[in-house]
Amino acid sequence: MNKTNVMRYLAQRKISYTQFEYPHRGLALDGISVAQLIGRDVDEVYKTLVTAGNSGRYYVFVIPANKELDLKKAAKCVVEKSISMVPKEEILTLTGYVKGGCSPVGMKKRYYTTFDISVKVRESIIISAGKIGYQVELDPQKLIQLLRAGIADVIVES
Repeated sequence: MNKTNVMRYLAQRKISYTQFEYPHRGLALDGISVAQLIGRDVDEVYKTLVTAGNSGRYYVFVIPANKELDLKKAAKCVVEKSISMVPKEEILTLTGYVKGGCSPVGMKKRYYTTFDISVKVRESIIISAGKIGYQVELDPQKLIQLLRAGIADVIVES
């Protein structure tokens, strides 16, 4: 299996992970489809979202793949009046990753990152490994520590 830059970054920092590769035919798939393709529960798969605050700062949120980011909660937790999703055309320029392969690990710049509070009850989560078709499973607490990230309730209530 190929190694991505995310995998190399984690290995250099001695953070253990399990890697997954899935067929994608060059298409970015949603997290629910990814979970099915790797044979895992959708609640274990998390997606990385890039947002812009009204201040001009950028923020990253890592939430369950089957949930939606609550923009009001997200803005409140990063002390912004409002935030919006970054258009997909800008994601590569800001992060170095394409939409569908965006990982909170190893972005071009370090953006303040917040994980949804649901990570507190998980022994592991699955995130993008930085390329479409690749995922890594790892301990969320080690990942949060590595990224110096925050934890907050940022998803829309079901």
